[in-house]
Amino acid sequence: MTSEGARLGAQAAHRLSQLGSVEILPGLSDAEFARVEAEFGFEFSDDHRAFLAAGLPAGRPSSTGRRQPWPDWRNGDADGLRDRLAWPVDGVLFDVEHDSFWSEDWGAKPGVLTDALMVARTRLAEVPKMIPICSHRYLPAGRGTYGHPVLSMYQTDIIYYGTDLVDYIHQEFGGPGMDRQDEAWDPKATVSFWRDLVC
Repeated sequence: MTSEGARLGAQAAHRLSQLGSVEILPGLSDAEFARVEAEFGFEFSDDHRAFLAAGLPAGRPSSTGRRQPWPDWRNGDADGLRDRLAWPVDGVLFDVEHDSFWSEDWGAKPGVLTDALMVARTRLAEVPKMIPICSHRYLPAGRGTYGHPVLSMYQTDIIYYGTDLVDYIHQEFGGPGMDRQDEAWDPKATVSFWRDLVC
């Protein structure tokens, strides 16, 4: 794990803990990370890994009363976690089927919907995996990576929800940080395919 990734993740975890808005359970162990990554076929980014190692968020924010579904990587239902992992791709496929979405990088769109969906599924299998943080907020997978903006993903309606994991905690739960209306708040997605969908 990179030292900067570890620092960002620990800082985000500390900030969330200090806000007192969610329950924080003991963090994931190395063995638990290995099990999750083997079972679901991805590796956490360094900052996401350090965040979850510091403490596993659970429950709902006390300040709003809204349920904030944090993935339970320790005891969560495997099918439910697979659904959360599939959410970004499933959302794009929904828009291919129902809203005429088509990426120009996929070439000419087949005229038959079933063929278009087959091409889209094939191409989407090649894009970077997105990993849920909380609700429909996601970070890209990838050991050795860190500092990516957090994306709020709902089908192909994708927006920035934090310049990085630390800023995401501010944006979602409060505490010190920059307002999204500030001109200096300028996240830049770098992960392929998904960056092209950010509004």
